[in-house]
Amino acid sequence: MNAPLVPQTIRLADYQPPAYLVDNVTLHFALDPAKTIVSSKLMMRRNPEGQGGELKLDGEQLKLLSIKLDGDTLGANQYQRSDNQLMLPKVPEQFTLEIETEIYPDQNTALEGLYHSGSILCTQCEAEGFRRITYYPDRPDVMSVFTVTIEADKASWPNLLSNGNQQAAGEAADGRHWVQWHDPHPKPAYLFALVAGDLYCQEDSFTTQSGREVKLQIFVDPENHHKCDHALTSLKQSMRWDEEAYGREYDLDVFMIVAVNDFNMGAMENKGLNIFNAACVLASPETATDADFYTIQSIVGHEYFHNWSGNRVTCRDWFQLSLKEGFTVMRDQSFSADLNSAAVQRIDDVDMLRRMQFAEDAGPMAHPVRPDSYIEISNFYTVTIYEKGAEVVRMLKTLAGDEGFRKGTDLYFDRHDGQAVTTDDFVAAIEDANKLDLSQFKRWYSQAGTPTLSVESNYDAAAKTFSVTLSQTCPSTPGQTEKLPFMMPVAVGLIGQSGQSLALQLQGETNASDAETRVLLLTEASQTFTFINVDELPYLSVLRGFSAPVKLNQPRDNAELAFMMAKDADSFNRWDAGQTLFINVMLAMVADYQSGKSLEVPDLLIEQLRAVLKQVEQDPALTARMLSLPTENYLAAQMDVANVDAIHAVHQQVELAIAKALKAQFEAIYQQLNVKREYRFAAEDMAQRSLKNICLSYLMATKDPMQTQRCLKQMKQADNMTDLLAGLRQMVDVDGSERQQALQSFYHQWQHDRQVVDKWLTVQVLSTLPGTLHRVKGLLQHEAFSIKNPNNVRAVIGQFCRNNPSQFHAKDGSGYKFLAEQILILDKLNPQVAARQLGAFNSWRQYDEARQEKMRSALQSIAKQPDLSSDVFEIVNKYLAS
Repeated sequence: MNAPLVPQTIRLADYQPPAYLVDNVTLHFALDPAKTIVSSKLMMRRNPEGQGGELKLDGEQLKLLSIKLDGDTLGANQYQRSDNQLMLPKVPEQFTLEIETEIYPDQNTALEGLYHSGSILCTQCEAEGFRRITYYPDRPDVMSVFTVTIEADKASWPNLLSNGNQQAAGEAADGRHWVQWHDPHPKPAYLFALVAGDLYCQEDSFTTQSGREVKLQIFVDPENHHKCDHALTSLKQSMRWDEEAYGREYDLDVFMIVAVNDFNMGAMENKGLNIFNAACVLASPETATDADFYTIQSIVGHEYFHNWSGNRVTCRDWFQLSLKEGFTVMRDQSFSADLNSAAVQRIDDVDMLRRMQFAEDAGPMAHPVRPDSYIEISNFYTVTIYEKGAEVVRMLKTLAGDEGFRKGTDLYFDRHDGQAVTTDDFVAAIEDANKLDLSQFKRWYSQAGTPTLSVESNYDAAAKTFSVTLSQTCPSTPGQTEKLPFMMPVAVGLIGQSGQSLALQLQGETNASDAETRVLLLTEASQTFTFINVDELPYLSVLRGFSAPVKLNQPRDNAELAFMMAKDADSFNRWDAGQTLFINVMLAMVADYQSGKSLEVPDLLIEQLRAVLKQVEQDPALTARMLSLPTENYLAAQMDVANVDAIHAVHQQVELAIAKALKAQFEAIYQQLNVKREYRFAAEDMAQRSLKNICLSYLMATKDPMQTQRCLKQMKQADNMTDLLAGLRQMVDVDGSERQQALQSFYHQWQHDRQVVDKWLTVQVLSTLPGTLHRVKGLLQHEAFSIKNPNNVRAVIGQFCRNNPSQFHAKDGSGYKFLAEQILILDKLNPQVAARQLGAFNSWRQYDEARQEKMRSALQSIAKQPDLSSDVFEIVNKYLAS
């Protein structure tokens, strides 16, 4: 009996340029869901920068029908095949290779390559899905010009789409038809796309800054025809913003978006033909929340911005993934900030980074923004690559300044248009455009882990100087025990005792700065910066705008935090002071809980929140964020050993204490804002709904039956999904008949809408009532759930295991056993989705010994299964080895 194959590690250090290049690709698809025939014609040549050797093409799960080399059919003795490669030992310097393969979209549950989703046939090729379509050098540094002809049954598949511009179309025999597409811009195979379906198309147009008119099309299932307006508006906003902010103009005659129901990711930036998860493109006020509208705007922008930062200039290899993703996330964050509330955007971005990426950095899957190695590339589509990568680019912008950064990106796009490049090339463009030395800065790309920034200060009243000592450390991470100092921009301000910002003049400068914020550049393990002409002992506001992705160690008592929460001129730091105050109070209460003491919420916290509510009209959106408690998962991450039960009890107690103490204020604000008006996706309206619904959540925390009736009334009268779902979220924690009635009524109304039903599934699995896991298992059998649909899996399994810690971390280990069982089922169907569910075990070492042992047992039950996918194999073994 043969031993199971152990997946192989791929290393950045082993990178070699491709041995052969593909100048032109001609593809023909004879589409059929059961059996599709793919004919490819590759115009190839030996790469003068390659290492030579035999021709190797990637291919998986393909039936090879024929091969021709320069027109001659090859016999079986003229090539070799393995499970994932086709090898030709002898080829000329330049040649034409024709290959015919057979593939089976209906059987493709992994949703990579060509697959069937409802009434649509579509592709997903990033990162390595194209090799499931035909044999090809499937790597991002092989860039080719594609011409694609699609033939299919006209009645079943009237829409036949691919990259680029449509060149020709016609009728074929037996009721079939064909369409030919040509993309003049060389691209790697991962950007190839094909869609066939019977779809509704909503059209518009956009006139570029140079006067060209571009056709815009969104294709959706006919029943979703009324949900396209927001995505289309967002697309036009994105195109205009990219022209104005980065000087980037669109370069084809048409830009298309297609919504599909079964998709492993949020969306995909295929050149000119973006394929979206339906949940990330479809929206109407009745079916989508404010968060959905906001997310759709952001994702549409993100995928469009990839046209330049990812498509026209792409990554040389998958280790450089953040070259396109980190840069583009930073761009979409800036886009959202410009169109909405910049303060809220920054708070939300950092909040997510701290909750998710900091946890990843502290766990066994910690890796640099540019990884050194991987087993399965799909496992590295991570918050480190995306969100931390965006923070690294943001720091580059801080260092170069807005104008300098724009000069650098212009140089980057001009220098590398049509090329596959590296993060070093990106940094070099910023350096060269601004005459900077960023060699030390590049450690942000190569070193893993979250640095800690420690702050000490000293005021000399006689000399009127204020000295700030900044120190940095970074913990060991897997494979990296020693860390060198980072180049770290630290934005600071000084606040006087009255709450006014003070002038900033560093020692050695002749004049004070007019700016309220200065950026101090930390390049050593420790440095001291001295401000002069400081007439009073100031409060130090450090890391304004979260100028570097670090943990802040700045000793401040609760009184100082309360002052900064009220007075800091930087909105991010106001929110952050409030969150730190919450954490200090709650961790102290956790200690009391563990020692058997009664739980008391300090008056200081209550009174500071009362003061926040008095200023509610100044910035309702910021007020809503400042009222939000840190999550139980984030509190757990602040402890050496997380006590699940104590954290949950404290979280509920703090919420209840605030609710009771400020009930009158919450009721007054709720009544003021609970006014019927036409839904608008606008910053002011979103802020008011957000504040209204957080007031409702506090009122519901009192367990007052009158508040339950208020919640039910909001649900009954709601004319938008934001208010309706906010009510349902509260009702799932009501232990009574109203709960079930609310859930049944919601499902009865929306059972026909897949995106809304996913929301209905999610609210139930996040309930903290006893027996939630039992109800989760019941939902897996519900008619609305399919384990083959990634959105369903994320809505139920993912949300329960990641975001319901008090239930998932049940003492008996039932949550861990449940997740292990589901991962093994998923691994046979869709390894990418299975591997992502493992993230719920990422921090398993931070819990008590009993829970650790049960999580270890669950992980071992996965690891011992034969024939695990490389996706699951890599992660589970890293977890167990930690």
